[in-house]
Amino acid sequence: MKPRIAQGMRIAFLGTRGIPANYGGFETFVEEVAVRLAERGHTVTAYCRSSHYTEHPQAYRGVRLVHLPTIHTKHLDSMSHTFLSTIHMVFDGTDVGCYCSSGNSAFTWLARLCGVKVILNTDGLEWERAKWNWLAKQYFKFAEWVAAKFSNVLIADSRVIKEYYKRRFNRDTTFVAYGADILERGYRQDLLRQLGVEPERYFLFVSRLEPENNAHLLVQAYEGVRTDMKLLVVGGAPFADEYIRELKSTPDPRIQFPGALYGDIYRALQANAYAYVNAMEVGGTHPAILEAMGAGNCVLVSDISYNVEAVAHAGVPFRSGDVNDLREKLQYLVDNPAEVKRLGRVAVERVSAEYNWDQITDDYERIFTEVLA
Repeated sequence: MKPRIAQGMRIAFLGTRGIPANYGGFETFVEEVAVRLAERGHTVTAYCRSSHYTEHPQAYRGVRLVHLPTIHTKHLDSMSHTFLSTIHMVFDGTDVGCYCSSGNSAFTWLARLCGVKVILNTDGLEWERAKWNWLAKQYFKFAEWVAAKFSNVLIADSRVIKEYYKRRFNRDTTFVAYGADILERGYRQDLLRQLGVEPERYFLFVSRLEPENNAHLLVQAYEGVRTDMKLLVVGGAPFADEYIRELKSTPDPRIQFPGALYGDIYRALQANAYAYVNAMEVGGTHPAILEAMGAGNCVLVSDISYNVEAVAHAGVPFRSGDVNDLREKLQYLVDNPAEVKRLGRVAVERVSAEYNWDQITDDYERIFTEVLA
């Protein structure tokens, strides 16, 4: 018999920049799930990096916020903040700590030693990313072992990652999908004017602008596409200034770089795009793909296993790393608007069925209850 949902659990989320979300997928995950858990009567804390926010409120939509400092460098930013968050958490009476990313697993043993149950969402395989040097990649491989060794429950939002941990560490992992909202087409079209685009007249790319996400590949491919539609490359990245400068050096005036966008303007871009493109070659489930699908977009994605799993029959794949195939698929979408609309409808159906935030919160609440029981 499954245990009844425990009432009034004390839950903490660690390892992200914090909420309200204004950076990436894990921040959005924490906001969506933490707020829902607080509404259900649990005491929820989200640890935030003080350097990431200009204001430091004590709460957000029922979730308690704890802002702590960090060593703001490429290699120590996340780890130093997770260490301080763990120290704070173990003295705070927390029942369950939910760590985000196996790269932040280094201090899970300390939480366990102090009686806190540890849930860890693994994310993708961080050591595959080109931005890390050899030493950092070795650390991330070690961190996966730590995650498998010391977490009470490992969670993967991709079945590919679930299989990886079973094969590599013989560790069972619980699959819980990432989520996305359903967004009505045509949402806030008035906001598009500030970016100089028209509804259904632009392709959209959203990602951190790092080499393994292949924005440069998309720029190169789009330069050869026959269309007057624009391409919006949305995103940024700390410690990647040189790469971003190279992207912006394209001579194609159709390609624009509005930076990282959040809130209503981001939702408006998703809900009014002609199609969404993702070209990443490593990582796990990419949140922006699901958000694009939830906004009724046809999605064009690289055919890596994570993307194929997430998109299934609701999008168009291209051969990962193949600029010519990407260009051909972009041209195909330009030339076949009826198919673009059909796939957008299928994408909404898939998100409604598989990536619902309320159901995902149910899953986490059940896991927290079971690990405490």
